[in-house]
Amino acid sequence: MQSPELTIGGRKIGPDCPPYIIAELSANHNGKLSKALELIEAAAATGADAIKIQTYTADTMTIPHDGEEFLIKGGLWDGYKLHQLYQQAHTPYEWHGQMFAKARELGITIFSSPFDETAVDLLAGLDAPAYKIASFEVIDLPLIKYVAKQGKPMIISTGMANLGEIEEAVETARSNGAGGIALLHCTSAYPAPIEEANVRTMAHLGQAFNAVSGLSDHAPGSAACVASIVLGGSIIEKHFTISRADGGPDAAFSLEPHEFKRLVDDCKSAWLALGFVDYGLVQSEKANTRFRRSIYAVKPIKAGELLTSENIRVIRPGFGLPPKHLPDVIGRTAARDIAYGEALKWSMIA
Repeated sequence: MQSPELTIGGRKIGPDCPPYIIAELSANHNGKLSKALELIEAAAATGADAIKIQTYTADTMTIPHDGEEFLIKGGLWDGYKLHQLYQQAHTPYEWHGQMFAKARELGITIFSSPFDETAVDLLAGLDAPAYKIASFEVIDLPLIKYVAKQGKPMIISTGMANLGEIEEAVETARSNGAGGIALLHCTSAYPAPIEEANVRTMAHLGQAFNAVSGLSDHAPGSAACVASIVLGGSIIEKHFTISRADGGPDAAFSLEPHEFKRLVDDCKSAWLALGFVDYGLVQSEKANTRFRRSIYAVKPIKAGELLTSENIRVIRPGFGLPPKHLPDVIGRTAARDIAYGEALKWSMIA
């Protein structure tokens, strides 16, 4: 079976390509367009491949209601009403044009997670090169169908979804014209405990659905991200902020610029390190073969003299006979005079 692959903004993504790193800006603009544009500049400077935002309004997400079911209990957003949280965290529709323009000016891909059809229409009007389906929306098959009909690549986060739900989402996307699918394993907790990252699931996702797979990570640091690359992941998505001290709904589980740059560098280095199965000498090793051990004369030896453990030894460097031949050489005689420090060759042995 051919390795799965998709292309976003001219960049091929798949197991045979360097990892595709997405900086998720989410709500870290703290309600200021100037901050949103600053985030785009800072994210582009880290070497990320793409920037992702979220496209919704409080009213497209929920309703203003005081009922218990609409109240968040526990976690980072304890005490918030859903409508209140989304009102604070949303990225206004009227900002999108300037944000897309800024990213394109900087040469970095930008796309978004739409949460309803109005968001999809907005993003389609901006010629978004891809669409992301958030974990909480993986069961929203009408939304997935509407997005798929745009014919663009889709990245689907699978947090909280079981295999059956993922299968329904994938089938809906594929049967409605999605231009390629990637599946991101995700632990939908904010932040997510590292011991619940279960990164091995990511590799199974790709195999089970013959899709590009990756990780949408909310765990502290970048260890889970690097682990996912080692296991064959092709995409990393991680929340990004200028400074956690700035606060905001997502700041606590976001990486600052220097941390995000380290994540980018470490993930791409991990991918390079994987290489391929090869037991031959690589270029960087060739000069060091001289420092392997071999058989040398450690005393002057006259022609006809017996070769013993007293006058020959296995030492560095490696220009003589390999050490495995020492038992074959001991007890034989020198065919000519051998100088102290001379590498032993078969031609010297009678």
